[in-house]
Amino acid sequence: MTTFVHLSRGMALGLILAATVAVSARAEQPAATTAGATSTVTTFAAASLTNAFQDIGKVYEAKGGPAVRFSFAASSALAKQMEAGAPAGIFASADLKWMDYTDGKGLTLKDTRVTVLGNTLVLVAPADSAKPVTIAKGMDIGALLGPTGRIATGLTDSVPVGIYAKTAFTSLGVWDKVAPRIVGAESVRAALALVERGEVPYGVVYATDAAIAKNVKVVATFPADSHPPVEYPFALVKGQDTPATRNFFAFLVGPEAKEIYKKYGFSVR
Repeated sequence: MTTFVHLSRGMALGLILAATVAVSARAEQPAATTAGATSTVTTFAAASLTNAFQDIGKVYEAKGGPAVRFSFAASSALAKQMEAGAPAGIFASADLKWMDYTDGKGLTLKDTRVTVLGNTLVLVAPADSAKPVTIAKGMDIGALLGPTGRIATGLTDSVPVGIYAKTAFTSLGVWDKVAPRIVGAESVRAALALVERGEVPYGVVYATDAAIAKNVKVVATFPADSHPPVEYPFALVKGQDTPATRNFFAFLVGPEAKEIYKKYGFSVR
């Protein structure tokens, strides 16, 4: 037997309104979640992270993550672009100085900052002309470079690899002799390219860049105590703290990404 329940008009209207509200709530919730999950994330990253980050981005997207975009350049240039209003969700710097700068300008979120990677400072030369070099205090720069030889590295007043190089040569007591021989490039990859093309006999770059270069050989490693550790802090950018950005940030510092960093020769924290 079918039982019929008779409702007053007021009770019926109340149930209809309640059902409408419940359906609306269910319909809106996935839309908000989907919007956050599918937003493209833009990451500003140090040039030396190019290959590793590109690989990580491909893995992330293959796993169903939303599209990720990268802008690679010297950390100094990226920090200045952010200061000028360039949109980025994540900043990955090649040194502490430029992350400190963005922190100080209120551009990055300090509570998200984490130092993920380390690297090594090396001296490289074209493979067909490379001879082992001894880097030590008071080293003979004239004998190393000859009358006209030069050393490529990043701009020594702004680009992290150049700052590390200047600090190292200063610690070794030879900066005054090296300074006139420096060719300052806009990024570590630009400096590396000068050596690859044989335009300069030597370059100061990171070990990870030397490892992916063609026709370039590491001829010496700078003593660890000659410069501050080469460190890579990552942080979220203020105003871009979205679920999509948080998810990709977590992936960048997670176990799968760390295996990719190791493949390229970074030390992982």
